[in-house]
Amino acid sequence: MNKIHTLPQWRQDTPGIKDLIHLNNAGAALMPRQVIEAIQQHIHLEAVNGGYESADLRRADIEKVYASLATLLNTKASNIALTANATDAYSRALSSIPFETGDVILTTDNDYVSNYIAFISMQKRYGVKVERMQQDGATPDLAALPAQMEKLRPKLVSVTHVPTNSGLVQPAAEIGKIVKAHGAWYLLDACQSAGQMPLDVKELHCDFLSATFRKFLRGPRGMGFLYVSDEALAAGLEPLFPDLAGAEWTEIGQYKPRPDARRFEDWEFAYALVLGSGACVDYALEIGLEPIKAQVSALADYTREILAELPGASVLDQGEDPCGIVTVHFAGQAPLFLRDRLRERKINTSHLTRNAALIDFGQKSVDAALRVSPHYYNTKEEIDTLAEHLAELLK
Repeated sequence: MNKIHTLPQWRQDTPGIKDLIHLNNAGAALMPRQVIEAIQQHIHLEAVNGGYESADLRRADIEKVYASLATLLNTKASNIALTANATDAYSRALSSIPFETGDVILTTDNDYVSNYIAFISMQKRYGVKVERMQQDGATPDLAALPAQMEKLRPKLVSVTHVPTNSGLVQPAAEIGKIVKAHGAWYLLDACQSAGQMPLDVKELHCDFLSATFRKFLRGPRGMGFLYVSDEALAAGLEPLFPDLAGAEWTEIGQYKPRPDARRFEDWEFAYALVLGSGACVDYALEIGLEPIKAQVSALADYTREILAELPGASVLDQGEDPCGIVTVHFAGQAPLFLRDRLRERKINTSHLTRNAALIDFGQKSVDAALRVSPHYYNTKEEIDTLAEHLAELLK
């Protein structure tokens, strides 16, 4: 491992940077050539050999994807399921919890918007209650959490490790320790943290971890993954709608779920994307997640410093050690306008509206923000170029 050490090598492996400054890695990162080639090679194999037959021919390589993800998360391949995307992975985990009327879901002020919508839907349909952790500034109050757990006795605690709308990093491991001491299930949304920092499910104490490949792991769109703990598997947790991949139809009125995490999978996959996803995980492992985290954090800190100097700028990120997502509000300027004008100049960023973060943006008194998310293959010179173009647009 750790064979790819240098920025020139990372950039050489990234064909998309030739005519583009890509600072929307929290949306979808640029794929390295190793990922692109893995996808293209399998599509060609399917074209000349057939889809089912090609999957059978590549079965050993497909199995390696589970092994790579297990290495990434410090777990076993039997604890890994592949899914269509991160929300799909999250929803399958959520559907496996045996909620009853009056059960509590405990979350935070910064859970992902799709997760909140799912909670509200479950509240309407099943009568569960949705509560939020007490806050200590930007993050949950860890000192108050044990008493809150005792009082509410939640069946599920859900935390978004890194919100889509902020560079905040939640204290997921510390929360996990408290949650497990009180006997609740713990679901961690790692969609924005996977690929930009180390993730160890043993240290995180989570029962489920959902994530995507397309963001900081630099994989293709259309694939996600789910970690399921041995405890959750032993308790018989399974998705609400398993199919023939996740269960065996044993009698007319009965089925038997798979013993491993693949009970959360569907039978059908785009195997070109599966193999491309494996290639992106292997690429990240070769570099090393600690070096990736250091590079991303340094670039994000530099971005905050540079953008804060622009007219009317307010950097919105909070927390002691913010990560690779930079959010900034410009007084009197619409972030969507700025994003579109930057895109015309071959600079990719993103924008967030109030609907993506009702609680957080309400607390910060903003309706929208420009989101800039550099990755390890970006450069300070690219950040300087972004700032120069923004300065022109803000005049």
